[in-house]
Amino acid sequence: MKKTILRLTFVMLAGAAAADASAQIKLNSKGIGAIGKGVKAATFSDAEAAKLAAEAVAYMDTHNTVAADNDPYTIRLKKLFARHTAEGGLKLNFKVYKVTDINAFACADGSVRVFSALMDIMTDDELLGIIGHEIGHVANKDTRDAVRSAYKREALMDAAGSQSGVVTSLTESQLGKFANALLDSKYSRKQETDADDYAYHFMKQHGYKVEALASAFSKFAEMESASGTKRTKSEKMLSSHPDSNERAARVLARAKKDGLVKS
Repeated sequence: MKKTILRLTFVMLAGAAAADASAQIKLNSKGIGAIGKGVKAATFSDAEAAKLAAEAVAYMDTHNTVAADNDPYTIRLKKLFARHTAEGGLKLNFKVYKVTDINAFACADGSVRVFSALMDIMTDDELLGIIGHEIGHVANKDTRDAVRSAYKREALMDAAGSQSGVVTSLTESQLGKFANALLDSKYSRKQETDADDYAYHFMKQHGYKVEALASAFSKFAEMESASGTKRTKSEKMLSSHPDSNERAARVLARAKKDGLVKS
């Protein structure tokens, strides 16, 4: 595959996306069994979305460099999120992909994957805010809807599926196309803003520094500004998100109103 992973998320996210040629995350169909049978795209359930997402993430975990349990990246992530594996009633699992793209994503099955390059440029509190945003996409059903949309698009590639609205199974080649459809999915600006709100509440509820969410957005803004016309794969992902400076300002304004930061 030429593109990075399931973007189902945010940050450069996301997230909800990753990007184009020569990306490090690889998702092809070799060795993948068929996923599900008789799934009706028009009535896609949470369970069906979670199943498809879990299959795709399991494959990516197998075919990409996942930080080991004793890796400093994994140790850091577990330290930060050990208390959040059941956040908001969601059953979450976290892993680190050791790649140079700056990204993170969450999926409908509760899988959260964080790229080591993102961890390199973010403080602990900033990571908490970013991943809180990703969790928001899962909690708000954005990731479910992304899977459903991608599946429906993939079903239309099959003649029988286009007529009945049902794909009897996903072949290996269909899985690759399905993964690309997920990768190309984009959240609306409202969905991104709602996920920002979830992240803010997540930080506030657990006593984290809410201003760190703003500083993370400010870092993205600096990357955008510094890139000029030669934008990297990760920076292109920001184009579907609200303006990073505006997001930072919105967080700070809310934090000041709530008395969490000084005016």
